Amino acid sequence: MAKRCEICGKGPVVGRQHSHANNVSARRFEPNLQTVRAMINGGIKRIRVCTRCLRSHKVVKAA
Repeated sequence: MAKRCEICGKGPVVGRQHSHANNVSARRFEPNLQTVRAMINGGIKRIRVCTRCLRSHKVVKAA
C-alpha cells in the first residue's frame, strides 16, 4: 500500500540520521497517514489522508 495522502499527495521524504558521534545513515520521514471514512461525491469511502488535511478540514468525515 502506497504511503501517500489521497488528498494532497504528500509522501515519504528521504533524509539523514546524525548520531552524537556524527555517524550518518539514510532514513525516511513517513507522513502521518490516518484511515478515515469520508464523504466523497455524495458517498462514503474509506481513504488514507495525512493529519494536516484532516486538521485543515480538506476532508469531510462521515458520521
